[in-house]
Amino acid sequence: MPIIHGARVLLRTISAKDRARVREILATPEVARWWGDAAHEVDGLYEVEAGYTCYVIELDGLVVGIIQSCEELDPQYHHAGIDISVHPDFHGRGVGTDAIRALGRHLLDSGHHRLTIDPAASNATAIRVYTKLGFRPVGLLRQYERAPDGTWHDGLLMDLLAGELTR
Repeated sequence: MPIIHGARVLLRTISAKDRARVREILATPEVARWWGDAAHEVDGLYEVEAGYTCYVIELDGLVVGIIQSCEELDPQYHHAGIDISVHPDFHGRGVGTDAIRALGRHLLDSGHHRLTIDPAASNATAIRVYTKLGFRPVGLLRQYERAPDGTWHDGLLMDLLAGELTR
């Protein structure tokens, strides 16, 4: 798998040596709020599935987050979705923005015409970052995800088309 370079970050395919650090990131309260049980989520990151790739986000050699792409491989619907999580110590530093821009550029350059992302509708910080990158709201996904406390919450489907990703 390729190594993807952003302006500041490096994205590389997740490996077994990353498991403890990734679990640590997903277990932080700020991340677990959106992702749920860290042990369950980490196991899912290592499942092999056609079109699915999980990368770690490195900043100055330190793993600071993860970013995933899920590609729809049917040529009639060829697009990709992105999901991301960054350790709270690195929030507000442009790490997530750089990682999404780098992976988005890679996916668009690989022939996808549209990217999607689906934050919790109440995650204003994520929505602000995605909007800054060029993603636009498509619609509200009602009772989309089960929260760690067992309640359902809404998601916001956002997308961007090739040429809309801010560089």
